Amino acid sequence: MGGIELIDSHCHLIFENFEKDLQDVVLRLRSKGVKKLVHACCELTEIPKLKKISHEFNEIYYSVGLHPLEAKKWELSSKSLLRKSALEDRRVVAIGELGLDFFKNENKTQQIDALIPQMELAYEIDLPVIIHCREAANEMIEICNNLSQKGKCPKGVLHCWTGTPNQMKKFLDLGFYISFSGIVTFPKAYEIHECAKMVPNDKYLIETDSPFLAPVPYRGKRNEPAFVENVASFIADLRSTELTTIAKESFNNAEDLFKFNLID
Repeated sequence: MGGIELIDSHCHLIFENFEKDLQDVVLRLRSKGVKKLVHACCELTEIPKLKKISHEFNEIYYSVGLHPLEAKKWELSSKSLLRKSALEDRRVVAIGELGLDFFKNENKTQQIDALIPQMELAYEIDLPVIIHCREAANEMIEICNNLSQKGKCPKGVLHCWTGTPNQMKKFLDLGFYISFSGIVTFPKAYEIHECAKMVPNDKYLIETDSPFLAPVPYRGKRNEPAFVENVASFIADLRSTELTTIAKESFNNAEDLFKFNLID
């Protein structure tokens, strides 16, 4: 079979604006060669829906976790619930999206209290983490460094990368992957362009973060997994290479991190 093969490493399809045309969205992503996608989880109440959708569409795998902007919902029982959800369904390929977001929220302690147990869980059950990190890179690096020094830092990816080249290097040194979203196509995203040029061939993923952050030329519209091709194409231009190269490298990197082949 010809054509490129892509993996959208981060999206959200259970939000309301996909309810009416999900079948069409799936047909479009298939037409663009998207073979797999990782549906990120934002809160524990989403897990039954994610399980259902992943068993409905063969392309969809998912994570389980609590987003930092939902940190107030973390409870003593949350870790064991996440553990059970992750272990009972082979379509679960990661813990997250977890992390820190100091752009919108000031509840730093609460966010860290929800983050650490999820990082520990991922390490305990040998799943990678999907990290959401906004205006909090230095704090996140410090937490990961501390876990690493104890030999207990999970593998993972910094999703929707918006940091500096220097911050990226620190996460790469810790063994993390860097994932680029539609933001990389924005004309003034200079530092992200630099990161996309510098990142090693075996350490980057691509994503849409649908329904948010549609890439150029779809800015302002609802984003969807089919548009991951536009992200790949833009990165190919930045790196002075072919779309087929970016597709292959990002596909292999996603396979290495999420271990889909152990499920299929």
